[in-house]
Amino acid sequence: MTVKIGVVVFPGSNRDIDAVNALEVAGAEAVILWHENATLQGVAAVLIPGGFAYGDYLRAGVIARSSPVMRSVARFASDGGLVLGICNGFQVLTEAHLLPGALLRNRGLRFVSREIAIAAERLDTPFTQRLGERRALRMPVAHGEGAFYADDATLDEFEANGQVLFRYVHEDGSRAGGEEDRANPNGSLRAIAGVTNAAGNVAGLMPHPETAVEAVLGSDDGLGIVASFVASAADRERAGGPVEVGAR
Repeated sequence: MTVKIGVVVFPGSNRDIDAVNALEVAGAEAVILWHENATLQGVAAVLIPGGFAYGDYLRAGVIARSSPVMRSVARFASDGGLVLGICNGFQVLTEAHLLPGALLRNRGLRFVSREIAIAAERLDTPFTQRLGERRALRMPVAHGEGAFYADDATLDEFEANGQVLFRYVHEDGSRAGGEEDRANPNGSLRAIAGVTNAAGNVAGLMPHPETAVEAVLGSDDGLGIVASFVASAADRERAGGPVEVGAR
């Protein structure tokens, strides 16, 4: 039976179709979850795609966090459900306090849209278990507010807890530097490109693996991330993992 994964759609989402395609390439059935609906339709995991939810008015992700669907996502996550946020989805998850830290304006104060490289810090998570090895993964970024920020004490805690999921790297896999390093496209502290929550079931990253799942797109390096997410969701569903209360 094909695992069903929800793709949340807000007014202003623009990578939802890419997310649907990526999930289908990875062997899942995508289920569209409209922002006004509180039900998650019994999906095994939830993906929040990129875009400009509610026009990013006030601040990226801040209005979306209060939507009916996000209240259900928060309950799902608290029960251990897998949730992945990409770009604007990452911003929504930080604003909803489902992920730590904050995403600030890019240090250069310009929208950045180009190919970069990231590498996984861990290969034993639901979002990286199919990668096999730590190497540079090529995929695009497209954002104006992607500089990951937290105070030094919190960053140290992330590091100690293994919550740093991805970092920006050079093509040889070495860690990117600060805002002057082109390999760090937004000036994220400690070159952090993605993180997880303390429980490890919610993750977010600014780069776009969903638009790098087929060679025809320029890179298929993102497929390992999406495939890890899909396989983990399927494993958890077979094991009787969390579903929305009343969904079944």
